[in-house]
Amino acid sequence: MALPRCTSVRLPALAAAVLLLSSATTVRSSQGDKEPVYRDCVKQCVRTNCTGTRLRGFQLAQPQYMALTGWTCRDDCRYQCMWTTVGLYQAEGYRVPQFHGKWPFARFLCFEEPASALASLLNGLACLLMMLRYRSTVPRQSPMYHTINAFSLVSLNAWFWSTVFHTRDTYLTEKMDYFCATAVILYSIYLCCVRTLGLRRPGVSSIVGVLLILAFTSHVSYLTFVSFDYGYNMAANATIGMVNLLWWLCWCWQNRRTLPYWWKCGLVVLLLHGLALLELLDFPPLLWVLDAHAVWHLSTVPVHFLFYSFLIDDSLYLLNTEKMGVKVE
Repeated sequence: MALPRCTSVRLPALAAAVLLLSSATTVRSSQGDKEPVYRDCVKQCVRTNCTGTRLRGFQLAQPQYMALTGWTCRDDCRYQCMWTTVGLYQAEGYRVPQFHGKWPFARFLCFEEPASALASLLNGLACLLMMLRYRSTVPRQSPMYHTINAFSLVSLNAWFWSTVFHTRDTYLTEKMDYFCATAVILYSIYLCCVRTLGLRRPGVSSIVGVLLILAFTSHVSYLTFVSFDYGYNMAANATIGMVNLLWWLCWCWQNRRTLPYWWKCGLVVLLLHGLALLELLDFPPLLWVLDAHAVWHLSTVPVHFLFYSFLIDDSLYLLNTEKMGVKVE
C-alpha cells in the first residue's frame, strides 16, 4: 500500500528561542491522524470494543491508575491504531508521522510522554529544592524575599502542570500547561521590574504588575472564550519572552562592574532562551520515548541551581546594602 510522504511540524525559530516552559505542540491535526487507515482503524476498534459487554470487559481489565488518569476505551483504540499506522509507514520506508500534533510515544503505565513527564518533574523538584535553600539562606528582611518566593511558587505551579500535561494530554491539562507557562514568563518580567526599578520606585513596579495581570487575564480570556489560536499564543509568548530577555541582559550589562555575580543572571537568561533551540531538532522519539522536547526540559534542570545561586547572592547583597544605607544598584 502506497502512503503519502509526511512532513514534520516545526516551531518558528523566534518562538522556540524565547519560550521558557510552553508546550511544543502547535498543531492538533497531523499527517498520521489524517490517514484513512488510522481513521478506519479507530472507527472499527471503537465499534467492536467500546460498546456492550466488550466495553465492560475493558473497564474491568483496565488498571486502576489508567482509569484514574482518564484513559477511555476510545483513547486506547487511538493508541493501538497509532502504532498500526506507524508500522505501515515504516514498512513502506516513509518517515514516522505525527499524530494530533505530536510524535508517537510508547506509553509507560499512565504516562503518555514518559521522558517529558520525568523531565518536568525533575525541573519541579529542582525548583522546590532551591526555593527551600533560598528560604533557609536569605533572611525575610531582604527586599526581594517575598517577590522571589512568589516567583518560586508560580514556577512550581507551572512545572506541576507541565508534568500533568505530559502524563495525560487533555483539553484541561493542555490549557493549564500553556497558561501557567505564560504566567512564569510574565512574572519573570515583574521580578526583573521590581529588581531594577521597584526597589527605588515602588509605584512603578505596582503599575507594571497591574498591567501584567491585565495582559495575562486578556490572554487567557481570548484563548479560552474566543479562539485557542496556537499561532497567536506562540507569538504572544515570543514577545513577552523577548522583553524578559532584553530587560535582564540590560540590567546585567549595567551592573557588570559593580556586582561580581552578575554573570550568573546573564548566563541563566541566555541558557534558558538558547536551550529552547533544541525544539528545532524535532526528531521522532528515540526508543519511542526521548524527543527534542524532553531533551529541552532535561537540559533546563541544572539552570535552576545557577539561577537561585544568583538570587541568593543578590538578595544578600540587597540586605547588606540596605543595612548600610547604600543606594541599591
